[in-house]
Amino acid sequence: MIIAAFSDVHGNMEALEAVMEDIEKAHCDRIFTLGDYAMAGPEPSVAVDWFMEKANDPKFSMIQGNTDLMIADYTEKTYNDIKDKAPVMAEALKDDFLRLNPSQKNFLKNLPIQLEIEEEGVKFLLVHGSPRRNNEDILPDTSMANVQSMLANVDANVVLCGHTHIPCGFQTETKQTVVNVGSVGRPFTPEPKSCWLKITVTDGKCVFEHRFVEYNIDRASRKLRKR
Repeated sequence: MIIAAFSDVHGNMEALEAVMEDIEKAHCDRIFTLGDYAMAGPEPSVAVDWFMEKANDPKFSMIQGNTDLMIADYTEKTYNDIKDKAPVMAEALKDDFLRLNPSQKNFLKNLPIQLEIEEEGVKFLLVHGSPRRNNEDILPDTSMANVQSMLANVDANVVLCGHTHIPCGFQTETKQTVVNVGSVGRPFTPEPKSCWLKITVTDGKCVFEHRFVEYNIDRASRKLRKR
């Protein structure tokens, strides 16, 4: 079985389409998506519509990202809390809220925060940030002790996360694997390529490969400037 996992599209349809083309070439049987579908991107409404359609596809399993809930539960207090620290993101959040219709916001609000899925004898836990919080960072320089503390009461063999936009992975002393799948729409890597995770499952064992995909950055930038 081949599984694709990706996160943090952030309304970037140019990137999403390029990643999906690569996923299709890899003949993936399942697709796990880990949240942050719309926030601050070129085409938030188009992206949410795309995921709403895929929610009916049995190949897809989806969870909610922290910014998905921020959009769905937007208030002026949220805007003011963010404005002083990150004014651009505050304006993007407000505009996302105004652009999305009630059914789109309801879709984001009702996505599960986490999902446990078993495939071919491997227990996967899908989270956005960490098993503890949807906005907790798992980064390449996160200490092993901290990663292992996040896994308290987690019995999954593999934990998949996103949120930081930086791919990385850990093999813990408890023989659990934690993999950050990176970002499709806002990569924070030295080369601005979309990233997704290919997981090959054979006889209860997994092989992980971060795959980096070029997309039309100029076209995405032009769309973003129009906002």
